[in-house]
Amino acid sequence: MEFLAPKKAGIDLGTANILVYVKGQGIVVNEPSVVARHNRDNAIVAVGSEARAMQGRTPGSISVIRPMRDGVIADYLTTEAMLRYFIGIITGRFNLIRPEVMVTVPAGVTSVEQRAVRDASEQAGARKPAHLVPEPLAAAIGARIPIGTARGNMVVNIGGGRTEAAVISLYGLVVSESVRMAGDRIDEAIVAYVRRRHNLIIGDRTAEEIKIAIGSALPVDEGLATQVRGRDQLSGLPKTISLTSNEVAQSIQDCLGTIVQTVRAVLEKTPPELAADVIDRGIVLTGGGALLRHMDELLTQETGVPCYVADNPLECVAIGAGIALDHLDVIKRSLPTEEENLVGLFPGPDQR
Repeated sequence: MEFLAPKKAGIDLGTANILVYVKGQGIVVNEPSVVARHNRDNAIVAVGSEARAMQGRTPGSISVIRPMRDGVIADYLTTEAMLRYFIGIITGRFNLIRPEVMVTVPAGVTSVEQRAVRDASEQAGARKPAHLVPEPLAAAIGARIPIGTARGNMVVNIGGGRTEAAVISLYGLVVSESVRMAGDRIDEAIVAYVRRRHNLIIGDRTAEEIKIAIGSALPVDEGLATQVRGRDQLSGLPKTISLTSNEVAQSIQDCLGTIVQTVRAVLEKTPPELAADVIDRGIVLTGGGALLRHMDELLTQETGVPCYVADNPLECVAIGAGIALDHLDVIKRSLPTEEENLVGLFPGPDQR
């Protein structure tokens, strides 16, 4: 009878990557949220890493789409097809019983965007109702922070499309801020810098490789450098240049400034008792952006609060969403429903 029990899965539906955590199996899917489809009949050609390899290299008949933008669904049908593919991986061939899923949504999304995620998951084969959990809450659970206690814990989740900072206590978000500035915008800043400074045109994918190879939040003494290939703007021919980590740090300064500002805004709104707890316990960084070199040092410098990166920051949100299924009733009680949001039943800390 074991195989008849519904599988429980946490899905981190990210702008850059989609991760699926299945209870008892761990992370089963970790793929880019990219879909390649045929332009004639919209048939799906490839999903995930396979589609990612095609990005910027396709003929006119195939277009490569990232259906998630800034943490929310931008292309509903493609997102549904992508989710169907990944939910199919969880259930296997004999999908008699739909899996019970918990999908993450950014903290500041509207009820329309929330409903789109829920509907897409249910259409893609998840058991009704599909549960939703705010990303900072899932990140905190996945980072094994004791959020069930009456103590303030602060999480900063830097993803592909959004950066979210939140103070959490008793399974609820006390203060949260969400800004559309994260990994993707950092890549765009690198593209713009290389074009302006070196007259070289590179793609977003190359920019991401540069960020991972030599990206740093603070200028460093030991200068890392990498070779960058692209198209020369003046001659139009392929060309290779050398780029240092200090140049990258300089190019992404504005983006990081926005992220620091978001963290500051949350700390400013935090009630004093919880602010004392946050200084005690520090800020936990999760998400792919937390892997940027010296990111924790930059935030510590700017806020004066100790920061540290979670154990496996990339997988925190998906693991947390999976674990959250075991605490469904507690989490459901602490999150406002759509109707309560509209009437303002759960006031923020500044309205109490």
